[in-house]
Amino acid sequence: MMRRRGVGIVGVAAVAGVAHHAGTKSAQAQANEQAQNQQLADLEAQNAAMQQQLAAQQAPAAPAAPAASAPAAAPAGTDLTAQLQQLASLHTAGVISDEEFAAAKAKLLAGG
Repeated sequence: MMRRRGVGIVGVAAVAGVAHHAGTKSAQAQANEQAQNQQLADLEAQNAAMQQQLAAQQAPAAPAAPAASAPAAAPAGTDLTAQLQQLASLHTAGVISDEEFAAAKAKLLAGG
């Protein structure tokens, strides 16, 4: 009598284990890719917001009303400090280059 040779229960279990492992790895890779895409989208949104802030800072100021009726100005030191800090954060984040940072900083420090 001829005995039929098959995969057997051990072979089926091995195939099932490999398939499960491959499916798990695929799901993990897909989840990692989605997380990276979300992080990239978040960074791009932050970048756009920072660029808008920088553009607003660099936009020429509107002509001021006659100074005779204007009250004394608030201390400019805190405003200048805040602008310099924001400019530094844009530079650190890579939104602006070294040259752009230096030019914008010099412009702020010159008072214009």
